[in-house]
Amino acid sequence: QEDVHIPSRRVLITGATGLLGRAMFKEFNENNWNAVGCGYRRARPRFEQVNLLDSVAVHDTIHDFQPHVIVHCAAERRPDVVESQPDAASQLNVAASGNLAKEAAGVGAFLIYISTDYVFDGTSPPYKETDAPNPLNLYGKTKLEGEKAVLENNEGAAVLRIPVLYGEVERLEESAVTVMFDKVQFSNKSANMDHWQQRFPTNVKDVATVCRQLAEKRMLDPSVKGTFHWSGNEQMTKYEMACAIADAFNLPSSHLRPITDCPVVGALRPRNAQLDCSRLEMLGIGQRTPFRAGIKESLWPFLVDKRWRQTVFH
Repeated sequence: QEDVHIPSRRVLITGATGLLGRAMFKEFNENNWNAVGCGYRRARPRFEQVNLLDSVAVHDTIHDFQPHVIVHCAAERRPDVVESQPDAASQLNVAASGNLAKEAAGVGAFLIYISTDYVFDGTSPPYKETDAPNPLNLYGKTKLEGEKAVLENNEGAAVLRIPVLYGEVERLEESAVTVMFDKVQFSNKSANMDHWQQRFPTNVKDVATVCRQLAEKRMLDPSVKGTFHWSGNEQMTKYEMACAIADAFNLPSSHLRPITDCPVVGALRPRNAQLDCSRLEMLGIGQRTPFRAGIKESLWPFLVDKRWRQTVFH
């Protein structure tokens, strides 16, 4: 029996069953890291089942595995759900994050806490890491409190703020970008699309690459810590994303209706929370997938009219 090579660098990924967590697990796993993912509701059989609100379970998982790096992807990230379930969201986004940071410090692990562009109010972009946050909604507030809890409990940790994500989804609802695909495809009825909020759709593969590069840089240089920003660089409203999706699959877009008014329902959103990513870029860290290429790769399995698959992929 031959020895199976297990890489010596260990990374623990929370929220490994989610859209970002799956990409994160794959990225580290394919780049010579021994990656362990943990999740809660959807964990088994692939990932460890760990309730992040159970401090004993978190302690035991970290002490058993002794990771060099922990990437904390788990969060309640749906702004409207946070507004309706504030206590549960605060437990996960703030309390669990602070506890994880403390446990990471206990074993000398480098923690990367995934945060959001929604810590900013969107009135004076682009935002540097040093700009004062001013979240408009409870989601942004809980993530900002989570940042503070992480850095208070672990001064060597990193915070990575990112914008709206998309990628290889298991269900279209997993991403605020991919969820639009059905409205694009079913062109028999007109669909209203937000054309007010400026977004920077970012591929989860790119975020995963950035986290791995950041972790590897940190292994060589302990001064790599604090707050960082990463984002795609194509500015688009949801209406423009929907049109780009239609274009990528040669579908009509004339039924899509741009709505330029500020949305009145749900949690408040920042108008334009563009992130300045130069701090990571100066470290030589970064990867950006062009939106059209990334969205085509993410969405083609959900294409209803299979004839397009032949034309799009052959």
